[in-house]
Amino acid sequence: MTTPIDALLTAADTALRTLLAPPRAAQPTPRPADPDQALTPEEKRLSAALMRVNHVGEVCAQALYTAQALTTPNPALRAHFTRACAEETDHLAWTQQRLDELGSRTSALNPLWYAGAFGIGLLAGRLGNAISLGFVVETERQVEAHLMSHMDRLPAGDMTSRAIVTQMAADEVKHAVDAQKAGAMELPGPVKELMRAAAKVMTTTAHHI
Repeated sequence: MTTPIDALLTAADTALRTLLAPPRAAQPTPRPADPDQALTPEEKRLSAALMRVNHVGEVCAQALYTAQALTTPNPALRAHFTRACAEETDHLAWTQQRLDELGSRTSALNPLWYAGAFGIGLLAGRLGNAISLGFVVETERQVEAHLMSHMDRLPAGDMTSRAIVTQMAADEVKHAVDAQKAGAMELPGPVKELMRAAAKVMTTTAHHI
């Protein structure tokens, strides 16, 4: 049986691994059927900026799921959040690997993004399982839409980034469906709009910093 101390130690370990250790993916990085075309320096910078934003999203996912697992008293739901967190680690590793390949870096504000998402996860978890799961559904829907918008913005020749983003979007759909099946409640419209506004601030800032 997991004790509160065990849960806190797990949460701390996840935070340290997310922010300080190279992530390890359980699944291989998606690769395109067609090879990348040569990218101009400007195209490389654009791809890197978009993948940095996606990496920040995965940092936030780690924080969100960890906090929700910490707050729920339901063992089955805790296992659900823990499993989702592990699956998102693949995305974290894929985006970091792609940033390395593009000769770029992750966001300098990752500790801030992690702390903010962790706080939101704690709040969502305290409001009850149905609301917590509803937050997951809406988050994953917005992330999916955001990822698909990147398909319009990524350079046409950057086939590797496109393959990664496509697989990530498919996985986010699955996470939303899983949360719905687990008993998610539909969030009120104003809450969804507030989430979109917060995400806009994050993505705009992470594009550059």
